[in-house]
This record gives sequence, C-alpha cells and structure tokens, in this order.
Amino acid sequence: MQLTAIALKPLFSQWAAIMQSEKEQLIELDSVVGDGDLGLTMSDGFTAANLAVQDSNEQDIGKLFYVAGKTMMNAVPSTMGTLMASGLMQVGKTFKDRPSIDSTEFGELFLAYFNGVQARGKAQIGEKTFLDGLYPAVQTLIAAYQTEAWDILANQALASAQMGMMNTTHMLAIHGRAATRGEQSRTLLDPGAYVAMLLLRGYANFAQQLCICNK
Repeated sequence: MQLTAIALKPLFSQWAAIMQSEKEQLIELDSVVGDGDLGLTMSDGFTAANLAVQDSNEQDIGKLFYVAGKTMMNAVPSTMGTLMASGLMQVGKTFKDRPSIDSTEFGELFLAYFNGVQARGKAQIGEKTFLDGLYPAVQTLIAAYQTEAWDILANQALASAQMGMMNTTHMLAIHGRAATRGEQSRTLLDPGAYVAMLLLRGYANFAQQLCICNK
C-alpha cells in the first residue's frame, strides 16, 4: 500500500492522542527516576507536532516529518523532547523528496527514528533507555515485512516494543537520575522505553484503521 503525506497525517494524530491519554502514567513513571515532567513533555510535544502536520499542505514526506520534528523541538526543548524531535527530523532526512512511502518501508522509517535519537543522545542498546523499547520493534518490522500483512506486522512490532520495554526492568541504568540509584535501578521500568511502546501502539492503531478502510 502506497501512502502519501496526506495519508500519513492520522499517524501523527494517533501519537498525539496516545501521549495525551497516557500523560498521567508517564508522569508517574518519570517521577520515580526523573523530574516527573515526561508526561507533559510528550503530550505537549506530540500535540504541537500534530498541529503543525495537520496545518501543512506539504506533499514531501521527508519535509512533513522534518517540520513535525522542528516544531516539537521548539515546543518542548527538554532532553526527551529534543530526542523525540531528533528522531522525527532524521525520518525527514531519510525520506526527503519522497511523495509516498510503501507500507513495507515502516521498518526503515522507525530505524531512521532510532538513528536520530541515538545520534543525539549517544546511548547504546542495553543502557535502559528509549532505544531499548524501540529497537526490538525495528527488528521485527525489518525481518518480516516481506512475509506478514501490514496490520499484523504492526501488531507484532508493538508486542516486540512491549517486550523490550519490560526487559528494561532487568537493566542497569547508565543515564539520567535513574543511574544514581545504581543496582536498585534494575527493577525500575524505563519511562523512555514506555514512550517507545506508545509510539508503536499509535502506529499499530494507524495501520489497523487504514487496513480496515481499504478492505
């Protein structure tokens, strides 16, 4: 299935709605290991990105994602806001000059998001961050895009993100305030990995809706 820039706009709406509905949960998770503002940062950041996308007439997928990322960076210039904006902007660079994207290319899209976040934050897999929630989903999307239906694969990627998120409860925190807890940090769920899972939940919802509409 080929998706234009206009067809991708509901994906941003999904992300904004999910971050808003999960705001209190994110605040609660972040209050344990951070300053508790993650829920506000994510809800405000993705809302701003979504409004910019909905108001745009941009036909270039790369430019649409770049505008979303740039808007988020200006709206929520915190550490996590900047990381998420960097992911969106890297997607923009990767898909620059593209009027459409095939549904089999979302593994590449989320890999670009991963690369953007990693380049900005310098974290590695296994260091109890957002990357540990996103990377298993990227692996799933890339490994099976030729054999699974789009909506089914999106749900499988969501399950992988959920597993990656839960696996952070066994990891030692290397970054942020969680790292000050030392070995005690191993039992804590990483809020960033939770955000990664929410991004995949929004993507799975988006894929389900489009597949239903096209049947």
